[in-house]
Amino acid sequence: MDIHVLTLFPELFPGPLAVSVTGRALKQGLLRLHVRNIRDFAHDRHQVCDDYAYGGGPGMVMKPEPVAEAVEAAKATLGEKADQAPIVLLTPQGRPFTQKVGQELARSPALVLICGHYEGVDERVRERVATDEISIGDYVLTGGELAALVVIDAVARHVPGVLGNEESAATDSFAGGLLQYPQYTRPADYRGWLVPDVLLSGNHAEIARWRRHQSLLRTLLRRPDLLPRAELTKEDLRFLNEHGWAPQGP
Repeated sequence: MDIHVLTLFPELFPGPLAVSVTGRALKQGLLRLHVRNIRDFAHDRHQVCDDYAYGGGPGMVMKPEPVAEAVEAAKATLGEKADQAPIVLLTPQGRPFTQKVGQELARSPALVLICGHYEGVDERVRERVATDEISIGDYVLTGGELAALVVIDAVARHVPGVLGNEESAATDSFAGGLLQYPQYTRPADYRGWLVPDVLLSGNHAEIARWRRHQSLLRTLLRRPDLLPRAELTKEDLRFLNEHGWAPQGP
């Protein structure tokens, strides 16, 4: 997967992406990270990419021309992939980034991420250049670079071959809309803190049932807002009803 990051601060990349799972994926060529400095597309010798807002107000706004031309340069390198590549503006006003959105983006052969800065990006970039807008949470960052790192890391987990075990992504928190079940490893007894007996039983059906119930309970207790959108079976609904949850009507 080709990922193009357009930023005023290219020195922030690859940053944490260079290690662990994403680092291995970059070395193996499963991910190809291309970082472009938006300043390279400025139209003056001082490489100015921001200006005062029309109508007044605090702060500066990123100019449309260097951003648009940086996107065009990125798309020019993608060939046939260009029309299939989402052009994502990272902004607090975008749609919330979720596991489902990460899976959706991972199905694209390429991805272009625009990192905003200052008071934001000229509205014409949103209207005419970006094809999608994404927010990683209801808070404001200094720039879109940290958001880009989060998106890339989450998307990479769904690119075939990136994870050593393809089942890992399927059991992550938010897979299927639920939080992940508790995990344990050796030793079975540490300071008297015991691993649940069912996990030591070797009964795979019982282990799967216990994990599913734990996932449902953890979601009910910590993130009940997820349950109305989760993929629930009749058995799941019965279990949740027994523990005091019932779907809300329209």
